[in-house]
Amino acid sequence: MKSHERVPVPVKRLDGNDDLPLPSYATEGAAGMDVVSSEERILNPGDRAAVATGLAVAIPEGYEIQIRPRSGLALKHGITVPNAPGTIDSDYRGYNALPT
Repeated sequence: MKSHERVPVPVKRLDGNDDLPLPSYATEGAAGMDVVSSEERILNPGDRAAVATGLAVAIPEGYEIQIRPRSGLALKHGITVPNAPGTIDSDYRGYNALPT
């Protein structure tokens, strides 16, 4: 059994996003957490957009958050992260949006 150190990462819902679900693991064996969009958006083939998360995070020094596409979104809908893995650095404290 692997032992993983849990590192607390404060997550803040930004104004107007009180009902937004916080990032969570879809399954017990999931490698990463799922994040939902805080906005409804239509993407046409070939479109690129920064999709709002409605969240801000305080990543501890020495860590990063990696943004990776879900394989189901890529295969079924052609939605991916063009610069995968995207990185949110530990010193960034602003609004988070995901490139698609």
